[in-house]
Parts: sequence; C-alpha cells; structure tokens
Amino acid sequence: MPRLLTDIRPLRESPEFRRLWIGSTVSQLGQQMTAVTVSIQVYALTGSTFSVGLVGLFALVPLIVFGLYGGAMADAIDRRTLALVSSAGLWLLSMVLVVQSVLEWELVWVLYAVVAAQSACFAVNNPARSAIIPRLIRPELLPAANTLSQAAFNLGFTAGPLLGASVIAWHGFAAAYLVDVVTFTAALYALFRLPAVPPTGEVRRAGIRSVLEGFAFLRTAPALLATFLADILAMVFAQPRALFPAVAGAFFAGGVKTVGLLQAAPAIGALLGVLFSGWVSRVRRQGIAIVVAITAYAAAVGLFGFARSIWLGVALLAMSGMADMISSAYRNTVLQSAAPDAMRGRLQGVFIVVVAGGPRLGDFVAGTAADLTTPTIALAGGACVCILGLLILLARNRPFREYDADVRALR
Repeated sequence: MPRLLTDIRPLRESPEFRRLWIGSTVSQLGQQMTAVTVSIQVYALTGSTFSVGLVGLFALVPLIVFGLYGGAMADAIDRRTLALVSSAGLWLLSMVLVVQSVLEWELVWVLYAVVAAQSACFAVNNPARSAIIPRLIRPELLPAANTLSQAAFNLGFTAGPLLGASVIAWHGFAAAYLVDVVTFTAALYALFRLPAVPPTGEVRRAGIRSVLEGFAFLRTAPALLATFLADILAMVFAQPRALFPAVAGAFFAGGVKTVGLLQAAPAIGALLGVLFSGWVSRVRRQGIAIVVAITAYAAAVGLFGFARSIWLGVALLAMSGMADMISSAYRNTVLQSAAPDAMRGRLQGVFIVVVAGGPRLGDFVAGTAADLTTPTIALAGGACVCILGLLILLARNRPFREYDADVRALR
C-alpha cells in the first residue's frame, strides 16, 4: 500500500522546496477564486458564453509573448528575483480587481484588460518558479516533486472555485477578489525566503535569439515536442470550463454554486489521483501512457456533454481531472529531466505557453462552438477531434511512441 501513496520526500528533505510548495498551495487557492469570479462577473454583465470565452482569448496573446520571453529571462537572470517581481505584479492586479468591484464600474473591458496583464505576469512568473525546483531537490526526486506540485495546483482548483462561488453568494465579487490579495502574500513570502538562484552555464541575454535556441532544442527532441502537441489537442478541443456558467443552468438547473462545483470537480479527481500516485514512476512507455491518459480525459469531457444529473456530471469531470493529472506528471518530469539547466527556463516558457495558453484558446473555441451550435455538440465534438488527433500523433511520431521513462535521450 505505501508504494501506491504520494511520495513526500521532497517536502521532508528540502526546506526551500517545502516553503515554495506551501506558498504556491495557498496562493493557488486565491488565484482560482479569482478565475471563477471573473468568469461569473463577465457572464453576469453580458449573459453571453461568447463573452466568457473572450476571457481566454484576451489572456492568450500576452501569455504566448511573455511566456517565451519570460522563459528566456529565467535563463539569463536570477530566477528568485524574477519570480518575486512578477509575483508583486500579480498582487497589484488583484488589487485592481477589488477596486473595480467596490466602485461598481461594471465595465467588461476592464476585466479583459486585467486578465491580459495577469496573464503576462503569470507567464513570466511560472517558468522562473518551475525552473527553480530542480535546483532545490535531488534529481531522482523530480517525479515526486512534480506530483506534489500538481497536488498544490489541483487543491487550489478544488477549493478555490467552491470557496469563490460561496464568497460571491455571501458578499459579492469584491470579497472574493480580496481573498486573492490576502493569500497571494504567502507566495511572496515563500519566494523572499528562497536563496538566490543565479543562471548557470553559458548565459545569453534574453531575447529573440535565446528563445529560438529553445525551439531549436525541441526540434532535436521529437518525443518531448509530442508531449506539447498532445496537451494542445486536449486543452484546445476538449476544454469545458468556459461553458460551466451556461451549462450549470441549462443542464442542471443550478446557479452560482453549481458553477463552483463544476469548476472544482476536475481538481477533486486530480487530488484523488495524486493521493494514489506512487505507481506513476514505475510506468514505462510514457508516450503511450500520455496518449491513454489524455484519451480518457477527452472521453470523460465528451460524455459530460450528455449528462443531465449534477452528480454524474461531477463524476465525469472528476475522471477527466484524474486523467489530466497523470498526463501532466509525465510531461513535467520528461521536460525537467531532459532539459539542461542552462536551457530549462526557455523550455519551461514554451511549456507554460502550451499548458496555460491552450486552455485559454480552448475557452474561446468552446464558447464560440456552443454559441454556434449547442453546449452538448461543442463538448462531444471537441472530444472526438482531440482523440483523433492523439491517434494520428502517436502513429506518426515513433520516438514518442517508443519513449521509455528510463531513457534520458529523447532524440
């Protein structure tokens, strides 16, 4: 039984990783409260799923630009300093959300602008934070550390939407945004306590040339590149979250609290998956495992489109979250173990563009498809496109198909 449970050695062995993990866990709670609050506020102002989908589109462009450049910066300057500065920017933007709600501006463009600025700061912050982790723990503990990071991420996704919806129902949007301001101070404190993390190896000035070097490395690593493509398929074509405000009423005759429950359901499943994740490090053929996991994710999302019982819907979304967690644990470990430290920030930048940018583009795709057809068609059709794309990717990429977890060379 212990071999099935989560490996917590990184928390025991590294005080620095422990502080970083605790700070990330607490701040993630507030960030997810803000994410669901913005979606609900936009829907309340406009009554349009298309407008909710636009939240993802406004976040996408700065995420791509600053994710790539932020990754290059993480290889060129001290990563702790970069993470601190970008975290301070996120804190200030959360304050703007509080102010606009208290003053009752009711201007949807303000929400779009703040989301875009938050996306830029997040795109700089996340590669720096992720690239720090391999410097804090032993290499053999990377799979366990990534699983714990997934636990922190999904704990926020579980409790954040539920708490956010409850706070909105209790005291409005401003109260939910204010909680994010308070919890984000935990992330700032954790980063402040870290030691300096200067760049190693040959240091290049952040810019177009250094970004292109990251893409050049990916061209020599087809299995690693395939993990990015697989995640794009899942997040662009099988991402249901933009439809939650609409389907909460249309499918389940619910309201704000139902939206929070739907938002939390995938993370609940992911947390259950993390709890019994000890077996993940023993799986071979990670490329095939990633495809199986994402196929299960897409199938659950597609079936969710036909659910009319709230508990069936929650169960299917929980299954999708568990499958997504398994896929993410494999993809993170492959990236951090395959990339040299001097290039890890740039590849983390590409990774964050895919992982965070994909869902935002997916929000736009799902919102638009549902407006043109129905939520059921958007969910089921997107899942089918995702699964078909995965099968084509697996068939055409032999290194990905034959990738072995024990092999470090991805060429």
